[in-house]
Amino acid sequence: MSPDALQASSHPACWPPHHMSRTIFSQGDIYIPWERFCRYGGAPEWVAAASRPPEAASAFGPAMPRGPEASEASVQVWVGSQLFQADRALLVEHCGFFRGLFRSGMREARAAEVRLGVLSPDGFCTALRVLRGERPALEAADELLQAVAAPSQAPAWALPGAQPSVGQLRAAVRRRRRLRLHDVFRSARLFIRDGARELAAEWRCPRPALRGGAAASSYVAVSTHAPAPGFLEDASRTMCYLDEEEDAWRTLAALPLEASTLLAGVATLGNKLYIVGGVRGPHKEICVVVELGFCYDPRARRSSFPSPHQPRYDTALVGFDGHLYAIGGEFQRMPMSSVERYDPAAGCWSFVADLPQPAAGVPCAQARGRLFVCLWRPADTTAVVEYTVQGDTWLPVAELRRPQSYGHCMVAHRDSLYVVRNGPKDDFLHCAIDCLNLATGQWTALPGQFVNSKGALFTAVVRGDTVYTVNRMFTLLYAIEDGTWRLLREQAGFPRPGSLQTFLLRLPPGSRGPVASTTPEL
Repeated sequence: MSPDALQASSHPACWPPHHMSRTIFSQGDIYIPWERFCRYGGAPEWVAAASRPPEAASAFGPAMPRGPEASEASVQVWVGSQLFQADRALLVEHCGFFRGLFRSGMREARAAEVRLGVLSPDGFCTALRVLRGERPALEAADELLQAVAAPSQAPAWALPGAQPSVGQLRAAVRRRRRLRLHDVFRSARLFIRDGARELAAEWRCPRPALRGGAAASSYVAVSTHAPAPGFLEDASRTMCYLDEEEDAWRTLAALPLEASTLLAGVATLGNKLYIVGGVRGPHKEICVVVELGFCYDPRARRSSFPSPHQPRYDTALVGFDGHLYAIGGEFQRMPMSSVERYDPAAGCWSFVADLPQPAAGVPCAQARGRLFVCLWRPADTTAVVEYTVQGDTWLPVAELRRPQSYGHCMVAHRDSLYVVRNGPKDDFLHCAIDCLNLATGQWTALPGQFVNSKGALFTAVVRGDTVYTVNRMFTLLYAIEDGTWRLLREQAGFPRPGSLQTFLLRLPPGSRGPVASTTPEL
């Protein structure tokens, strides 16, 4: 895409900055509301044609009278030369075109068959599978574009989480005006912006051409802090972000005086940072759970919100499907299996399905719009389970058995989960990484061992095709390619001692803070 095209597409009225996951579409589904199409110039031509009187809609062929065997609950849809059986109620609920068609009183509304002449059969099939609650894997080169085109022709359909190849991204960018997929284009641009350094070389264009519009996500870290007397003004109470251009960590903001990151759950949702749980005092044995949760908005708005119904610390907090999930944890030194979900719009927590077993500090990751958790089980087993929102249940996905080794961190990239586990005999300095391919269900061990100095690998965060890890001495960036993690470059280490919580935030312009001072080890 040319620099001029990027500048033209980066108008703030059209593409406001907002939080995006580490991989395009993977934080959740992309929805194309019907109103968005009307706002940007009306529906595609075939929708307008289908809304004309029956005699004018010849592109759909002759209307088929309903036979006595036809079911009121289903409808047959011809897409090209392929016939699909679809649930009428699902089409009415999720698609404005079918909702208007079936309620219009036109002849097509009473027909047993509907003919669509523009859609790709494969894209329509993918859309139907998503409506039925499936998460189809898009593997072929054209499948993503066909699936993207389906909601442009039938607004308000959801696409499964996916990360396209660079070629698919370029094709989607070129087709976005014709398909009127402004949400998809904005997400693609944010993904490109996050990977500007790597994509500039691959696309053979200058990096400034990839920078228009929203800012790139920043790698942010906060060290362990508890609101104990005498430590309220401690430097560990500040969040810092990595300035990759200047190779320095800069101060972003200070946590509220009452907030604690010691054994707290930390997660981002909608480009906001949430902190839940945590304890007061420096020791777990005499801890008191912090009563309120805290929210930080990069636009300089801070607020508090209720804590879960069940007090808990060492909980895994994750932002998923527009909600926060507090998964497991401990209370009074007893591990728990309960899980609670927070609705930011309603401002309340509710219980959902329990974990299959009590667990604290479980690794979590999201891939293809799905939420996964690692659990430890006897006999040297790391189990991966998935939470399904529709069924409100935890489903087994895969198990990994390695002698004296368990998964301590899990990150996602495209359709793969990477589990970082300790070496044999509690060797935490030299770790191994195993990859679970969600499309095939197969495990693959990454070659060699990875040095985990001061727990750096346990701070892993994926942005685009790059893995960020950090410790006191250095920040290491790895490129995910050819079935392994290749060391990309080394940058400055984090200037604070203690354990770290890391995440991504998209910072607004003008948020450049001072270089963080170095705090000595205690």
